[in-house]
Amino acid sequence: MTDSPRPYRADILAIDDTPENLQLLSQLLSDRQYKVRSVTKGKAALRAAQAAPPDLVLLDINMPEMGGYEVCQRLKADDRTRQIPVIFISALGETLDKVKGFQVGGVDFVTKPFQVEEVLARIETHLQICFLQRQLQEKNQQLQQEIRDRQRAEEIFTKAFRASPSPILITTLDEGRCLEANPSFLRLSGYGREEVIGHRLSDLNLWLDADHFAKALKELQQAEVLHNREFELHTKAGQRRTVLLSVELIELQGHRCALTIANDITQRQRLESEFISLVSHELKTPMHALIGALDLLSTGQLGCFTDQGQQMIAVAINNAERLVRLVNDVLDLERMKSGTLTLHPRDCHLPDLFDQARSVMQAMAATAQVELVVEPVEVNLRVDGDRLQQLLTNLLSNAIKFSAPGGSVWLTAELVSPADSPSGQPGTAVHIMVSDRGRGIPADMLDVIFNRFQQVDASDARNQGGTGLGLSICRQIVQQHQGRIWAESELGEGSRFHVVLPIVLPIAVVPAPGDSSP
Repeated sequence: MTDSPRPYRADILAIDDTPENLQLLSQLLSDRQYKVRSVTKGKAALRAAQAAPPDLVLLDINMPEMGGYEVCQRLKADDRTRQIPVIFISALGETLDKVKGFQVGGVDFVTKPFQVEEVLARIETHLQICFLQRQLQEKNQQLQQEIRDRQRAEEIFTKAFRASPSPILITTLDEGRCLEANPSFLRLSGYGREEVIGHRLSDLNLWLDADHFAKALKELQQAEVLHNREFELHTKAGQRRTVLLSVELIELQGHRCALTIANDITQRQRLESEFISLVSHELKTPMHALIGALDLLSTGQLGCFTDQGQQMIAVAINNAERLVRLVNDVLDLERMKSGTLTLHPRDCHLPDLFDQARSVMQAMAATAQVELVVEPVEVNLRVDGDRLQQLLTNLLSNAIKFSAPGGSVWLTAELVSPADSPSGQPGTAVHIMVSDRGRGIPADMLDVIFNRFQQVDASDARNQGGTGLGLSICRQIVQQHQGRIWAESELGEGSRFHVVLPIVLPIAVVPAPGDSSP
C-alpha cells in the first residue's frame, strides 16, 4: 500500500490489553501478508507509532492506564501520526461509543466479537483510501509546485518582455491577431498599445511585402523557428524600417502563437549603404580609365599585338566592363533600399515598354538562339519607365541565359481585378509574366533568389556572367511601385516570374530622400 515495494502488504499496529485478541489478530493478518506489531498498553503504542509510523492502527477502547480514545486523540495531535487511519475494535457497541470513536478521529468501528471477513474488508478498504489520499496529496503538492514555478517563470518573462530593448510581438498563428507587444515594439511601429492589441497584423499594414511575410509564417509552421529574416516594416508615420525578425512557435492561452523578436537594422544599413556607395564611386573612375586604356590598346594605335595579345586585351575589357556593371548594380540596389533613389513616374504605354525591352534583348536572344515572344495588353501605366525597362530586361536576361538553344521566352501581360491589386488601391492592376522552358529552380530557392548575391547554382556567376543582384534589383523596383513579385518553377520544366503592378502608382507612399530617418 506504499510507493516503494515491500515484502508485506502493509504495516499494522494492533493495540489491545488482551493477549489472546492480539494473537488472533496477528495470526489472521500475518496469513494475508500483513506485518503486525502487537502492543498491550497505550503509552507503548504511542512510542511505537512515533518511532515507526504504521500504515494502519487497530485499537481497543477499554485498556488500563490509557484508554483507546485518549490514544487516538494523541495520535491525531502528532504531525507524524495524524494521517494514520485508526479502526476501533471494541466490545462496546453502543451508539454513543461509536460516535465518540469517530469524534476523536477514528475512521471505523468494529464490534467484538468480530467477523474475520468483515475486519479484513474494512482494513483493506481504509488502506486503499489512505493510499489514494496520499497519492492525491502528492499530486496536489506537485501541481502547486508546478503552479509556483510557472508563476515565477511568467513573472521573469513578463519583466524581461517589458524591459527588453528588442521589439517583441506575440500574435496568433491562425488569424495573425496581436496578443501582446512590448514598449520597444510600440516605439518602433509608432502605434499605441490600444491600436495593436486585439487587432490583426493585416489591419496594421506593418509589412511592406505582405506575401513574403505570409510565406515566412507558412515556413514557420514546419520549421517551428525562423532566425534573422530581413523584412521591410512600415510604421504608422509611413516610415520604412529594415528589421531582422526571429520567430518561434509557442503555446499561449490554448492557441498556437508566433513570438516575434525584431532587430532594427535601419541605421546599420544606412551606414553600410553609404560605405558601399563611397567605395563604388571610387571604383568606377579608375575602372572607366582602365577600360579606355584597354580600348586604345585594342585599336593598335600604340603598337601591334599578336593574336594572343589581342585575345588577352578582349578578356581584360570584358572583365572590366563586367566589374563596372557590378558596381552599377550595387549602387542601384543600395539607392533603392535606402530610399535615396526617387521614382519619376510618368504615363507609359505598356506595349511600347514591351517593344523597347524586346529591342534591347533581341541581340542576346539571337546569340543564344532563343525566340522572344511578346504579348502585351493595351493599357497605360503610371510608372517610372526607366526602372520598369530595367525590370523587364533583367527578367528577360535571366530567362534567355537559362533557356536551351531553340527554345522560347515569353513576355506577356493581362489585366487583373481590383481584388488582386497589391496596394489595395481602387482600380485594376496589370499582371506581367516572363516565362521560359529552362532548367527550372528548386523549390527551396524560390524565395532566396530575390536576395542579394543569390544564385541557383554557384557556378552561374562564372558560366553565365551574372552578379547575383539582378533579381534583388527587380524586387526593389517592384516594391517601390507598390507591387508584388514572385516566382514559380518546376525542375526541368522551366520558370515563370510574376509581377503585379497597380496601374496608377500611389505617389504618396513612394519613399523620398531621407525618409528612412529614425
